Amino acid sequence: MDLYEYQARDMFERHGVPVLAGIIADTPEQAQAAAEKIGGLTVVKAQVKTGGRGKAGGVKVAPTPADALTAAHAILGLDIKGHIVRRVMVAAGADIDQEFYFSVLLDRANRNYLVLCSYEGGMDIEQLAEERPDALARISINPATGITLAKAKEIAQAAHFPAELVDRVAPVFVKLYEVFTAEDATLVEVNPLVLTKSGDVIALDGKVSLDGNAEFRQPHHAELADSASADPLEEKAKAHDLNYVKLDGEVGVIGNGAGLVMSTLDVVAYAGEKYGGVKPANFLDIGGGASAEVMAAGLDVILGDPQVKSVFVNVFGGITACDAVANGIVQALAMIGDQATKPLVVRLDGNSVEKGREILAAANHPLVTLASTMDEGADMAASLASQ
Repeated sequence: MDLYEYQARDMFERHGVPVLAGIIADTPEQAQAAAEKIGGLTVVKAQVKTGGRGKAGGVKVAPTPADALTAAHAILGLDIKGHIVRRVMVAAGADIDQEFYFSVLLDRANRNYLVLCSYEGGMDIEQLAEERPDALARISINPATGITLAKAKEIAQAAHFPAELVDRVAPVFVKLYEVFTAEDATLVEVNPLVLTKSGDVIALDGKVSLDGNAEFRQPHHAELADSASADPLEEKAKAHDLNYVKLDGEVGVIGNGAGLVMSTLDVVAYAGEKYGGVKPANFLDIGGGASAEVMAAGLDVILGDPQVKSVFVNVFGGITACDAVANGIVQALAMIGDQATKPLVVRLDGNSVEKGREILAAANHPLVTLASTMDEGADMAASLASQ
């Protein structure tokens, strides 16, 4: 789960990371009141889960509360890379002297943690990493030992911080690593980490991604979920414990097993090229069990997507035999009833495949078409979606 900046700010504050005052606002009037409460120079910042806010006009300096009102009017409702701004944070302004970059993330390839740090921070850190990779230190972190103060100083030195700044930034690195481990994060990023003209080191912006697998250890993380902006279909699928991700295509996809579903997405996309660029509409893994209830829940989610024009059910019978899957499909369609209006292409293979096909053929449902192979099924589904 990715956090909004204001949520990251609050999390940093709880762990002792130095931050500036910040108040969220959902209306321009609330933004004005927040600026009045904070006092002095403020910055109105769009709260969206994407980068590039500043370049898109989502960050504006507000010297006065009246300016904060004007800035919020301009930012609220703004479309930033497909994300509509519905909330802003009014933050205290900072008298910035220098900007740095720091992040710690889960390095899955090497099965440890990785710190990225640079003395040269700011909005164009990606460009810096590409054009001058030597300016971005990459330090592997052993999870067993973590980031001690000595390790933090080593990181600062590797990132080319001058000697007089190493002792100032190192304790902040330690605190940011504490956020990473204590909150079961997969990413903690600060861009920029700033040095003010008064000599303070402050996390001026924050990005945090939390590991959903650690929810049992972090029950308070449930409060951070943004159900208001979450995709309703993904929320419905989550309520049924379905592994679902919405995509932008027209062919709904149901499979059992993540690997099979991923392969199905590729095959559908390939088949769709000759039908005007038809693409898969979702990832939906129903797992090992394909009972009528599970199948009905999956179909209900997919059929609720107005973009879906056809559905491809691609199941390999293993522990759950194909005849059980076929019965699940027939019963699911009966449970959904008149809400099922889009054609289904079904490909079964594996354990008891002949029995499964016989069951679907006997049911003779007007919306169901059987396919012998995955390629055939993908082609039929893409063709139906294009009509």
